[in-house]
Amino acid sequence: MTQELKQPVNSGNGLQGRRALVTGGASGIGLACAQSLSDAGAIVTIADLNEEAANQAAASLGGKAWAVDLSDTKALESCSVDTDILINNAGVQRVAPIHEFDPEAWRLIHRLMLEAPFLLIRAALPGMRERGFGRIINISSVHGLRASAFKSAYVSAKHGLEGLSKVTALEGAEHGITSNCINPGYVRTALVEKQIADQAKIHQIPEADVVQKIMLTEAAIKRLVEPEEVASLATWLSADAAGMVTGASYTMDGGWSAR
Repeated sequence: MTQELKQPVNSGNGLQGRRALVTGGASGIGLACAQSLSDAGAIVTIADLNEEAANQAAASLGGKAWAVDLSDTKALESCSVDTDILINNAGVQRVAPIHEFDPEAWRLIHRLMLEAPFLLIRAALPGMRERGFGRIINISSVHGLRASAFKSAYVSAKHGLEGLSKVTALEGAEHGITSNCINPGYVRTALVEKQIADQAKIHQIPEADVVQKIMLTEAAIKRLVEPEEVASLATWLSADAAGMVTGASYTMDGGWSAR
């Protein structure tokens, strides 16, 4: 009988000496993740379209800034990404019926939220494989598991991200690389706030009713998710203690997907 070799585990969530790259890291979920990772000891690079905000966030964390348009996926094909932890978070939202959906807006969402994560993972994997350690965390959504009307681009991109994450988990397993999705419901961010007017128009209800009647109607817990709650899970998934967690999708949706 052969004895199975055990991987050494650091029981804490300390990330001292680890390097992390967070896309869309200058605000919302991304900034909360960057702050939490930094607090745990990681050296964080903030990747964001907004150069000024990225520089400010990086300076506040003692990290680095990368001003980048992740929708320019052609440029990402030759980029170099040397990091221990990659958090694919950057995203946008457009709300419209399929027959009225602007095709270029549809393509933009897929470039930014599916093609860019693929290219960043592709660029980060060689270094992770060489070091025998990697953590890839994809900020998906409950819409990666469930659908809602008027969000064809977002829902299909998040469903694609789920598949990409699982394939990455399978290919990275023997090299100490994990890949997981976090699937929050509506999070208290500017991205969600910008949807309220569009949702009110489509559903023909007052803007004041959108959160309760549309955004929280499927959730058992009737409140928005806080960015810091998402960040706490991302930080744990980044740690040595989560080394056996891979190919998973962690719902943080207040019970939405329990239905």
